[in-house]
Amino acid sequence: MTSFSHPIFARCYGWLSHRMERELGQHRHRLLAGLRGKVIEIGAGNGLNFSHYPAEVDQVLAVEPEPYLRGLAGHQAGRSAVPIEVIAGLADRLPAPDESMDAAVTTLVLCSVPDQQTALAEVGRVLRPGGQLRFLEHVRADAPLLGRTQRWLDATIWPAMAGGCHTHRDTAAAISAAGFTIIQLDRVRFPDLSISTPTSSHILGTALRSG
Repeated sequence: MTSFSHPIFARCYGWLSHRMERELGQHRHRLLAGLRGKVIEIGAGNGLNFSHYPAEVDQVLAVEPEPYLRGLAGHQAGRSAVPIEVIAGLADRLPAPDESMDAAVTTLVLCSVPDQQTALAEVGRVLRPGGQLRFLEHVRADAPLLGRTQRWLDATIWPAMAGGCHTHRDTAAAISAAGFTIIQLDRVRFPDLSISTPTSSHILGTALRSG
């Protein structure tokens, strides 16, 4: 299997993501700044990262399992200044050879994969030694009450409503446990509202694959 369908979630996400882009776009730009060479983007969604790739990127292999979102990403790829190929695929079986990529990108993806360690092992497989993992992910909250709310959501309605998303994952710890060295990590609050939501807490950073 190289794809799966979440038709209701995909259409809701496709609509909502454009409404969030005024704020989220600045974080996408920071995430991708300075990339070069061959890049694999895992869970490309509807392709809103594509316009932020710098000219030094030679090629992007954009992997997206959801058919509706993959179609939207294909349209975005046609407008990109860098070559982008959008293909079906899953994070736990990436369609790329060993050590073939200079960088990997995940944006709001590691919350939704069935098993983070399996997905991160695949990232490590396709990256060359010293290759970069760039990540922008929402993660578990530090506040105890909000953390309990996240755990309740993850155990009940949220994954079914949000395409498999989990709000209470410690993704930075998972990246380190998978053998990556995190060299930059910023805490990002998004959306920047006066009241925190279960998906407000984000991390944005860079990790290196060990040689």
